[in-house]
Amino acid sequence: MKIAVSSTGMTLDAPVDPRFGRCPYFLIVETEDMKFDAFDNPGVALGGGAGIQAARFVASKGIQAVISGNFGPNAVQALSATGIELYAGQAGTVREVVERYKVGSLTASTNANVPPHYGTGIGRGGGGRGMGMGGGRGMGGDMRMPGGDVPPRTEDFEASEDEKLRDLKEQASRLGKQMEEVLSRIKKLEKKKS
Repeated sequence: MKIAVSSTGMTLDAPVDPRFGRCPYFLIVETEDMKFDAFDNPGVALGGGAGIQAARFVASKGIQAVISGNFGPNAVQALSATGIELYAGQAGTVREVVERYKVGSLTASTNANVPPHYGTGIGRGGGGRGMGMGGGRGMGGDMRMPGGDVPPRTEDFEASEDEKLRDLKEQASRLGKQMEEVLSRIKKLEKKKS
């Protein structure tokens, strides 16, 4: 079975990129023998529609599933329309998430786990609000932290209570999934050790 993984690099030991539509690379992995091809993401620099472009690209490679940290609503809609399964909230190396997929420890997603334009800074800080590296001169960019995550909102940008609650629930959900995966890996290693 062929699956696609959003990646920060071109090897199986590269970290999974948390952004589906704006990851720098896709690794298309054959789960039977772990052979893979690495591709540049053609939509990484698009102003809009990156998730849809990325979905079209990976679908054209004949994959059955895609693994990433986050999927926006447009990417979910485009991938779901093709029957491709999505596995969101994943972290670790490409090799690790593919191994978890192979043993059935991942749960398929059917909904977006981030809002539109996640990872671009649109609506989430940056861009001249004085929070970026440009010292308030409009050079804040997309405010990505190492690993591609968008930092929590600061007091300079006042979000509504509903937005704050939604953001915290999404963060808790992602952390919960990561904790479950870590605990599962600990149990497996303890069983091997016994």
